[in-house]
Amino acid sequence: MTNGLARAAVRFRPASFAGTFLALLFASAIVTACGVLLQTGLTASVKPERYADAPIVVSADQHVKITVVHGKQPDTVTRPLPELARLDASLTAVVAAVPGVGEARPDSAFPVSANRPGQPGQAEQANLPNLPDLPGLTGRGWAALGIAPGEHLTEGRAPTDGELVLDAASARAAHLAPGATLTLDTPAGTAPYRISGLAEAQSGRATVWFPDATADRISGHPGRIDALAVRPAPGADPRALAKALRQALDGKAQVTTGLQRGEVEQPALLEAKEVLAGIGGSFGGTATTVAVFVLAGTITLATGQRAREFALLRTIGATPRQIRRSIATEAGLIAPVAAAIGVLPGVLLARWWFGELVSRGAVPAGVSLDVGPLPLLVAVALCTGTALAAGLVAARHSARMRPTQALGAADIGPGAPGAVRAVLGVLFAAGAVALAVAAAGMAGATAANLALGVVLCFLVAVGLLGPWLVRGAVGLVGVLLRAAGASASLAADNARSASRRLASATVPIVMVTAFCGTLLFLQSSLDHAASVQVREGLTADRVVTAVAAPGLPSDVVDRAADLPGVDAAVGLLPTGLVYSSSGALGSAPAVAVDGDPAALTKVLDLGVTSGALADLSRSVDTVALDSFLAEGLHVKVGQRAAFWLGDGTRVEPTVVAIYGRGLGFGQALLPKAAVAAHTDSPYPARLLVAETPGADGAATTKALSELAPQGLSVKDRQGYAQQDDQDRELNSWANNVMAGVLAGFAALTAANTLVMTVLDRRREIALLRLAGTTRRQVRSMLRWEALLIAAIGLVTGAAIAWATLTPLTRVLTSDAPHVPLTSALPLVAATTLLCLAATALPGRVLLRARPTTAL
Repeated sequence: MTNGLARAAVRFRPASFAGTFLALLFASAIVTACGVLLQTGLTASVKPERYADAPIVVSADQHVKITVVHGKQPDTVTRPLPELARLDASLTAVVAAVPGVGEARPDSAFPVSANRPGQPGQAEQANLPNLPDLPGLTGRGWAALGIAPGEHLTEGRAPTDGELVLDAASARAAHLAPGATLTLDTPAGTAPYRISGLAEAQSGRATVWFPDATADRISGHPGRIDALAVRPAPGADPRALAKALRQALDGKAQVTTGLQRGEVEQPALLEAKEVLAGIGGSFGGTATTVAVFVLAGTITLATGQRAREFALLRTIGATPRQIRRSIATEAGLIAPVAAAIGVLPGVLLARWWFGELVSRGAVPAGVSLDVGPLPLLVAVALCTGTALAAGLVAARHSARMRPTQALGAADIGPGAPGAVRAVLGVLFAAGAVALAVAAAGMAGATAANLALGVVLCFLVAVGLLGPWLVRGAVGLVGVLLRAAGASASLAADNARSASRRLASATVPIVMVTAFCGTLLFLQSSLDHAASVQVREGLTADRVVTAVAAPGLPSDVVDRAADLPGVDAAVGLLPTGLVYSSSGALGSAPAVAVDGDPAALTKVLDLGVTSGALADLSRSVDTVALDSFLAEGLHVKVGQRAAFWLGDGTRVEPTVVAIYGRGLGFGQALLPKAAVAAHTDSPYPARLLVAETPGADGAATTKALSELAPQGLSVKDRQGYAQQDDQDRELNSWANNVMAGVLAGFAALTAANTLVMTVLDRRREIALLRLAGTTRRQVRSMLRWEALLIAAIGLVTGAAIAWATLTPLTRVLTSDAPHVPLTSALPLVAATTLLCLAATALPGRVLLRARPTTAL
């Protein structure tokens, strides 16, 4: 009987379940999208190309790992390295000696660029006008030729000292042939090389092969190789050989087979997996929490709107158990169908999101989106379980009442929320405040980790205390509303008496405002602080940046310093480092200084608070840290700071200075000698130039623009700051998309809830019409209620965002949150218009019906 009643309700009264259906569909879509991205982050792989013919690849571990003890259980914490970790070349002999190894070829790559004719040492190139067709060459040792499928010598012979082999495609583009001389800029400096032969490169990539000894010397990381390509001897089992290699290496290197070889070939995949897992996991968890809260509120509202129906069932003899079973059956009929339909737009959203990440270079092009069954099943199960639980909780009151009381209670509407709900709400609000206060006194990284907890605690408190929040807000603005006329006064009275109904519509707006405000305005605060630091800290007259890879020439600093009108020139080489703080691993942007550190004060004002940048010697044992990183490492000037360089090399340099403008210029400054051998590209990315007083700026700019073979960009101080702002706006894309996805979901759900709320007031509006209220007054009343809902949601959400952001920005930027009006005003306007539209449209539908018919 109960199942038949539920099926009949769904079949013959589908309009009663339309709002619930849409809410389930929206929730399923966002959970599916985040789940698919999370699964892709966990399973992402790329098909090996260069190592396709090498079944086993030996490489260095591309993670920093530490062991942290929580209680009695040790836990391993890992962090991807920002640069490529390399192997000791001596391991080649160890691997080759393992029984079953047929061939172990060392593979290493380093950036090389061809100089234009007419530069120093280039007189012999004057008859080669097409040399600019050789940008971005990759240098390799001769032993690496043939590792990739199709690589082989096509003309000439193997190189000897002072010679190289050029790939055939580049040779044709530059009209070069064996016997010609090519001057190259390598990490070890500029030198001429004779072309001894031509070879076919992998996929037509521009490559030059040097003798192995020469390649090791000029690579910038002598004695280190990228990987070893291992081919088994005839008859050897690759699996058994891989196991033997792991035992022989004993943790000194990692042995990869199958698709894992693609990670060695494309180390960027590790960072991409972190990005995908972060979006799908961290943001997905937040979005799922919001979805569950909003979905539960919508279903509670929909179930509460059927209180009269349940009361009638109780009066004709239905038992509380039958009521609950009927609700469970309805959830079982509607939720799986709605969630299953929502899976499709969720997959489409994940595909669009993933495609954008690939197009922006955050994910390698060879990675495919993994649309497996698990995220889809989780979305359906989560939505179904939430629908069932919310429906049972909402109908519990009506199901437990006596039949004689149920009908009267249904007409009166739901009473005040229970004491348990109030106590829990107060506890969560107190916890949020406590976390916010604690974050204000913590280091930046720890405070940032608490931000999500603060927001979630506040939102749970709002969800539980929503009716009291609405009632209190109406009480505060009630005087103003009553002074605005009869319609506004009626809206205030309705809002106060139906606070639980308005709370269901207010909570989604609070959530979208709080989360979007936190995401958007944290990024805007960091960007604003960095922009200010760049403008205040950059004292150089000219900033030179490379137009094409791999960067500026290796000798650009010395050549720029010798130009007329140049007082000081300092090169900056961007890199990264990994550090340990409070049992967690973090990464920070760092900069290597190329040139005399004493000249730093002529081109940068980093706001040094202790120590001196001039003490940053050219040796490998000094470092300058910004105050945020120094606080995380618990070090002061004169002490040693322990961290890992970009390739995982552990160092403990002495801190010689602490400065305050790390957001704009990097959180650590190191000598180039300490970093060059541990980066993917040892070429400076920027050159800061200070002119001598009275120098001709135009002449200096022209001279600087002729320093690089592939061309470069020379900007003044203001032009560089503007370009830096544009680059930072592009980097904030991820936060904007996450905020947009969450805002879109919450907006759709809020509109759905508002429509449901208005349509449920059919009897109320009919009574107002019979009492003499005009249609215009009813529409005005609904508009006032919509504005009230928007105001409560925006103010409450903004307060939560502000309470969350203030301690964070105080620690990270030493300033209050920066809220640009270009972001805040559209958010306010969109929320207000959404509330007005979602109440006006169903209100017009109700006003078309005759009052007597609605009753």
